Amino acid sequence: MIHPDTELKWISNEVGYGIVAKSFLPKGTITWVQDELDRVFTPMEIVKLNNIYKEVLFKYCFRNNKGDYVLCWDIARYTNHSFHSNCMTTAYDFEIAIRDIYPGEELTDDYGYLNLPRPFRARPEGTRRKVVHADDVVKYHKQWDKILKSCFRDILVVNQALQGLISNDLWAKINRIATGIEEMDSIITCYYNESHNSLNYN
Repeated sequence: MIHPDTELKWISNEVGYGIVAKSFLPKGTITWVQDELDRVFTPMEIVKLNNIYKEVLFKYCFRNNKGDYVLCWDIARYTNHSFHSNCMTTAYDFEIAIRDIYPGEELTDDYGYLNLPRPFRARPEGTRRKVVHADDVVKYHKQWDKILKSCFRDILVVNQALQGLISNDLWAKINRIATGIEEMDSIITCYYNESHNSLNYN
């Protein structure tokens, strides 16, 4: 589920629709949680689908570390890519704001940790990276982990509208990580190694 203080808006002809903040979302805000309404498709289910459905899933899903396709039931599936993203996934099936997000600002992800089935050429942003690859998280996980660790300290001091979707055990773990008692799991745990999968989705 996407944060309730967001809405779907037309961004541009180049980008299409995107998710925009309706209120101030400070750094450390949990912006999305995978919930019970999100649909998970296994690789075997994907193989059996008509190509029309496959294309929909390729467009709107991300893959978890098992290679399953996750289709968000709400507007979260319209989250656009940015090499300067203001949100980032974690090893715990939720995303957080990695900097302050202001009203009217678009919420974005770096698709490099979403296990894309195909390379994705992004719009130019003046960065060295031009194409998103499925193994980007392998290359950049240390950099991204550093960003996430700095944000975990803020999770406990921010009003969390989505906290009710997080289990008590996970929230206790978040507390231990935020207070330095426990080490944060690396974002690389989200990685799905495509070479281990022999299924043909086409």
